[in-house]
Amino acid sequence: MKIAYLCSSNSWGGLEMNHLRNALWMKERSHKVVILCVENSPLHQRALQESLSVILIPRHRKYYDFKAGKNLANIISAENISHVMIRDNRDVSVSAIAKRHAKNSPFHLSYFMEMQLGVKKTNLLHTLRFRKIDLWSCPLNWLKSQVETMTKMDPSKVVVIPSGLNLSHFQTEISQAEARSTLELPADKKILGMIGRFDPAKGQLLLLEALKSIQDPNVCVCLLGEPTRNEGSEYFEQIKSIIKENNLGNRVFIRPFRDDIVTFYRAIDGFVMASKAETFGMVTIEAMASGTPTIGSNAGGTPEILGHGKFGYLFETLNVKSLTETIEQFLKSDTISKEVLLQEVKKYDHHRVCSAIENAIGLKA
Repeated sequence: MKIAYLCSSNSWGGLEMNHLRNALWMKERSHKVVILCVENSPLHQRALQESLSVILIPRHRKYYDFKAGKNLANIISAENISHVMIRDNRDVSVSAIAKRHAKNSPFHLSYFMEMQLGVKKTNLLHTLRFRKIDLWSCPLNWLKSQVETMTKMDPSKVVVIPSGLNLSHFQTEISQAEARSTLELPADKKILGMIGRFDPAKGQLLLLEALKSIQDPNVCVCLLGEPTRNEGSEYFEQIKSIIKENNLGNRVFIRPFRDDIVTFYRAIDGFVMASKAETFGMVTIEAMASGTPTIGSNAGGTPEILGHGKFGYLFETLNVKSLTETIEQFLKSDTISKEVLLQEVKKYDHHRVCSAIENAIGLKA
């Protein structure tokens, strides 16, 4: 059996990262793996760095690219590919077309849902397209409910398999003092952290507005990230203006993104997930794997990940007053232990996730 990870995206974000990680994990489990991607895309470059087999494909149209679908079917047949994995919804149509052309070389098509459904997709064209999907995997139960109510997808083909994380990367003995020294953060303050590109959807300004209302000067914020490349820096400049205008320079610390994210999670006392509605939120899982409590927006996938308050603190989405009160509650009485978080996060262990995928698509480890 041979698994193809198809992705026509030219971006590099959580979706593409998850695709690459899963390909690497499956390769480690002795499966034959190949990446189907666009030349010079970030995924192409990263796959080559990881010594993964790559087949280049042209970037196809999102819908009705019949020529690209037929060409994809030819590649799948020539390479004896038995399973195709997709994550980007722009790859659903071309994969469905390829399935129609692959009658002599049938393959199993799995769609791993990364984004929530914005509108109902129950019309005939969507239904015919979705019928070609053999497995629709949702990372959380709330997304499975969306699929069941907003599409006509066969419920027997819809499963819940969470996004995985290599927990061994978070098993480090680095202390908070060492981590703060590395990031040049004060050793004697209460520090709340947020990680991600500087973007209005991520909620950095919301956190700064809450910080303005917290009178204790010992409460600080560390923002780890950078502006989105080639998309301007207006939001980032706005953040810097808020810091300057409110004399928060000694309470807000901006640090560039780093591959060693464990150091960031070790350095902070609490992690803030302030996005309007994060579909899944890998950073929330990373915080849990570090034993760091999360203060999260009560929307999207965050409430389910945090056990609706059992494994973290929830505030009313986009509400500064609610976020401020929740932060103050956390600072006053943090009742969620590191041990509880480390036990809960085991469900996202990449070995468990890969095993669940193998079982769902009929692969043997």
